[in-house]
Amino acid sequence: MTIISRFLGWLLILVGLLWIGQGTGYFPYPAESFMIAQTKWAYWGVVAVVAGLAVLIVVRNTRSRRH
Repeated sequence: MTIISRFLGWLLILVGLLWIGQGTGYFPYPAESFMIAQTKWAYWGVVAVVAGLAVLIVVRNTRSRRH
């Protein structure tokens, strides 16, 4: 379960960074994406990054309590 949780945490962070990049216009690929230069996607990206960090922190704290 720890490996899956870590994977999901990192996946959320990576997707969030992609959304931030597309939402702010710094990563305009693919060119026909509906997310480019749409500020709401940058905000959703921040939410995803924070959620991913929270997952990683919870997994780390849970793991350290078991040992």
